[in-house]
Amino acid sequence: AGGAVLGTAADRLFSLSGLFAVYKPKGPTSAGVLNLLKERLLAEAGVQTNGKKRSQVLKIGHGGTLDSAAAGVLVVGIGKGTKMLRTMLAGSKKYTAIGMLGKATDTLDATGKVTEEKPYDQVTKGDLENVLQKFTGHIMQVPPLYSALKKDGERLSTLMKRGEAVEAKPARPVRVYSLSLQQFQPPLFTLDVECGGGFYVRSLVSDIGKELSTCATMQELTRTKQGPFTLEEHALHEDKWTIDEIARSLEHCTALLPREPPHKKLKTQHPGETAAICE
Repeated sequence: AGGAVLGTAADRLFSLSGLFAVYKPKGPTSAGVLNLLKERLLAEAGVQTNGKKRSQVLKIGHGGTLDSAAAGVLVVGIGKGTKMLRTMLAGSKKYTAIGMLGKATDTLDATGKVTEEKPYDQVTKGDLENVLQKFTGHIMQVPPLYSALKKDGERLSTLMKRGEAVEAKPARPVRVYSLSLQQFQPPLFTLDVECGGGFYVRSLVSDIGKELSTCATMQELTRTKQGPFTLEEHALHEDKWTIDEIARSLEHCTALLPREPPHKKLKTQHPGETAAICE
């Protein structure tokens, strides 16, 4: 009887299809979170993964990297859902970011080496609010050097860590739907941002610092929404990474998605980004 039970769990796992969201904590990479999720599901289904060739491949991918130091919504595609991830990349995302005035780092976030320090006590809440208007709408943005963008097939961050000289990518058009200041307790400021595909919140925080004649680096980042998936309502925490919970979530989440024309190939705005799919 045991064998039959295992069979049904595996059958249910391989029949899962669609998009759902998980909570990514601070620390691991987005790919690391995906691998852990995959291991959990295969273990629950009783599928052997130790060296033996699996008869079936579990297709799973995510719709846009969150930096290791960031937390929040990571959209996951499973089965046929992996084909829908490209639309997630181009869609809108919401973030809450905490920036720190007076310090700049090479990575533009708290994980990097401090490269510059400047006084910031002249900056008022009003100054910050005024500057935000310049970064709203269609703007040009230079992506960070330490990023998942690629040069000759290798991530810029990998090249940087090896000590290779990396030229900044040219500024590219990005879209900011809304940007507001939530809190200002110098040197810290908290922003809510809603943006389109290919946008880097780290670059935004750094650019705001420069615009205020000081410098700034991102201390914390949380993705609160991606497409229709919100952190509060839809992101499954690790204790819910089970076949049943995901099946329930897929049912709930499919209703949120726009109906897609079946034959239209969607191109994302930025060719440097890819939906990560691992098999």
